[in-house]
Amino acid sequence: KAEGHVEGEKVENPDTGLYYDEYLRQVIDVLETDKHFREKLQTADIEEIKSGKLSRELDLVSHHVRTRLDELKRQEVARLRMLIKAKMDSVQDTGIDHQALLKQFEHLNHQNPDTFEPKDLDMLIKAVSARQE
Repeated sequence: KAEGHVEGEKVENPDTGLYYDEYLRQVIDVLETDKHFREKLQTADIEEIKSGKLSRELDLVSHHVRTRLDELKRQEVARLRMLIKAKMDSVQDTGIDHQALLKQFEHLNHQNPDTFEPKDLDMLIKAVSARQE
């Protein structure tokens, strides 16, 4: 008995190995709930995605989607801050610059920790693309 793909069924993707894999998956899941963005994503080629052209479509998603993306970003920033604090606690060096540590996380705009903007989507796409090259 062959099992086919049922429309609407979630397809499990293998772990990317990225330290922000869960964040990436959550952002994609939320973006795919917006009909307009999902259609753009399905018709975009890889170059449109990597160039940032798709990121500009973020301005057209629904308010609910943007609110959820803002929430996801705040959670990710909090997670990264917790990782930095854990690293600082293990080293016990009080001279560590938090901003310098945050700069090493290139998958989001750390200068704006509260809202998910087109720049965040662009940075996330570029960080994933860089790891795959």
